[in-house]
Amino acid sequence: MIKITFPDGSVREYESGVTGLQIAESISSRLAQDVIACAVNGETTELNRPINEDAEIKLFKFDDEEGKHAFWHTSAHLLAEALQELYPGIQFGFGPAIENGFFYDVLLPDGGQIKEGDFKQIEDKMLELARKNEDVVRKEVGKADCIAEFKAAGQVFKCEHIEQDLEDGSITTYTQGNFTDLCKGPHIMRTGIIKAIKLMSVAGAFWRGDATKPQMQRLYGISYPKQKMLTEYLTMLEEAKKRDHRKIGKEMELFMFSERVGKGLPIWLPKGTDLRLRLQEMLRKIQKQYGYQEVITPNIGGKNLYQTSGHWDHYGKDSFQPIQTPEEGEEYLLKPMNCPHHCEIFANRPRSYKELPFRCAEFGTVYRYEQSGELHGLTRVRCFTQDDAHLFCMPSQVKTEFCNVMDIIQKVFKTFNFSDENVEVQISLRDPKNTEKYIGSDEDWASAENAIIEACEEKGMKARKEIGEAAFYGPKLDFMVRDAIGRRWQLGTIQVDYQLPQRFQLEYVGEDGLKHRPVMIHRAPFGSMERFVAVLIEHTAGRFPLWLTPEQVAILPVSEKYQEYAEKVRDYMSAEGVRSYIDERAEKIGRKIRDNEMKHIPYLLIVGEKEQEEGIVSFRATGGGEQGCMKFEDFAKKINEEVRNMTENL
Repeated sequence: MIKITFPDGSVREYESGVTGLQIAESISSRLAQDVIACAVNGETTELNRPINEDAEIKLFKFDDEEGKHAFWHTSAHLLAEALQELYPGIQFGFGPAIENGFFYDVLLPDGGQIKEGDFKQIEDKMLELARKNEDVVRKEVGKADCIAEFKAAGQVFKCEHIEQDLEDGSITTYTQGNFTDLCKGPHIMRTGIIKAIKLMSVAGAFWRGDATKPQMQRLYGISYPKQKMLTEYLTMLEEAKKRDHRKIGKEMELFMFSERVGKGLPIWLPKGTDLRLRLQEMLRKIQKQYGYQEVITPNIGGKNLYQTSGHWDHYGKDSFQPIQTPEEGEEYLLKPMNCPHHCEIFANRPRSYKELPFRCAEFGTVYRYEQSGELHGLTRVRCFTQDDAHLFCMPSQVKTEFCNVMDIIQKVFKTFNFSDENVEVQISLRDPKNTEKYIGSDEDWASAENAIIEACEEKGMKARKEIGEAAFYGPKLDFMVRDAIGRRWQLGTIQVDYQLPQRFQLEYVGEDGLKHRPVMIHRAPFGSMERFVAVLIEHTAGRFPLWLTPEQVAILPVSEKYQEYAEKVRDYMSAEGVRSYIDERAEKIGRKIRDNEMKHIPYLLIVGEKEQEEGIVSFRATGGGEQGCMKFEDFAKKINEEVRNMTENL
C-alpha cells in the first residue's frame, strides 16, 4: 500500500500502481468525469500513469491552468494528426500548448501554403478524429529506434531535434491514431473530450527561430470541451479588438511607432507623455512615503558591468550586441537591466548599518532585442521604462521591506480598480532538479525563498508556487492581473537577491564593527510603463480615471460666434488646473459630440448663445452619464473636487 496526500493535507492509502483517474473515482464519479490531468509530487502527468510510491497529488479540471495545458497540448497533436491526413508529405516542427490554445509549426511539400480559407476543412478533420475518441499512448524509446522511426516517416526536422537535443534514456513519444510525436507530455488520456475547435491564424516561423533555417508556417488554434466555452472566448476576442490599445492609443494620440526610428521603439506623443508622467508622479508620491531616493543612470554600460552581474551570460543573446569605441577598444551595451547600475551606486562609498535599508528608485529605460515577429504594440517592445527600485538591507530587514513593497503594489492596483479577486499572486521558485540555470548557494536560495513565503503568510496573501520560474539570481513574487474582460497580464514583481551583492562585493559595516553583505530586493509595481499603459488602456477601454486622463474636458462651441466665450471658459479651466481644449472645427455640434466621445474625453462642455449670455456651460459626461448646466467657475470646482476624492489616499 502507498500513502497519497491531497492538497488539503488529508491522506488516503491505495494499492501501489494506482492511477490518478482511479484516485478521482474513489472520491466521486462526478470528479472522475471532470478531471483531465493530475500532478504527482509537483509534476503534471496523465491520469493513467501508475503511482508506485507515497506521493502528493493534485487533480486538475479544464478550469485549472495545468488542465488547460494538457488539453491544448493534445489538441496540438490532434491538429498535426489532421494535417498529416490532409497534406501527405507534410513536415512537422514543434507543437506546444501556449497561454491561450496551441500552435504547430509545419512545412508543406513543394512550397505549398496553408491559407485561412483552408481552416474550416482542417477543423472538420480534427473534430472527425476527436470523435473517434482515440487513446493517447505514451511510450519510452531509445534514441536509435526513435531516429529510425522518424526517418522512416520522412520527418527531417524531428530527426534533427532527436540527434541534436535529446539524450538516450530520456526520450518519450505519444501516439494517437496514426500520428506519433516526440513529446514530454503531459496529455489528456483520450481525444474524445475535445468538442470545439477554432483555428485562429497562420504566420511565418523559422525553424528553431533561426532566420538562416527554413521558414515554416505556424498554425495557431484553440479548443474547448464545450462549444459554449469556445463561443464565449470568441465573444471576448471581439470585445478585446474594441479595446486594443494600439487602436485606442492612435485615436487618443498617446503614442506612435515609426519605421525610420525602428521597430519596437515607441514614441510617446504629448498626450501620452502627460499620462505617463502623471503615473510616474503618482508612484513618486507613494515611494516618498516609504523612504525611497530617486536616481538616474546612463542608458548604456560597459560590457564588463553586465558580465560581473551575470546578465551577459544569461541574457546576452536577448540584448543588443556590444558597441565598440573606435579608439580605446572598449565595449558598451545598451542597458538591458537597471540593477547593476544601482549596485554601483551602493558601492560608491562605505556604508553603515545605520543607513540601511538603502532604497534607490529609477524610471530607467532599458533595451532588449526582441525578434520582430514577437513585437506587439506597447506590450512587447525593444525599448521600455521600468519603474525600478532596489533595496539594500540587512538580512533581518528582508521580510519587513518585502511586506512594505507588497503594500505599495497593492496600493497601485487598487488605485486602478484591480481588485483582490482580479489579482493572482505567484511565488516563482528555483527548479531544484536544474540548478545549473541559477547562481548562488543552496543556503542563500533557501533563505530568499523562505522570506517570500513568510511575507505572503504574514500578509494573508494566497499565492501559488511555481517551480522553475525564478530569475537566475533569486526567487520572486509575481503579480498577475485580470482585466475587465478576464485576460491575464503579469505586471508587478518583487525579487529577493543574495547573489548580486556577492558578485559586486557589496558591504556595509555592522553594529559589531565588522563588514557584512547586504541583501538586495528588486521591485517594480508597474513592471514597465509601456506594458502597464497598454494594459490600462485595454482594461478601461480608454476611459481613464479623471485624475489621469490627458484631457478632462472638451469645449464645444455651437458655432464660431461663440469662439471667444469658449476661449474664456478654457482659460479659466486652465488657470484652475483643469485640462481642457476647444474643438474649433466647423462641424455641427452633434458631430463634435460623437467625435469627442470617441476620444474618450470624460466631460463635454457645450457653449452657445444661452451659455454666453448667462455665463454658464451645458455639460454632459461621455458615455451617457450626468448632464446639466452650471456656472463655468462651479464646473471647474466640480472637476477638481472629483479629482481630490479620487487621489486623496494616494
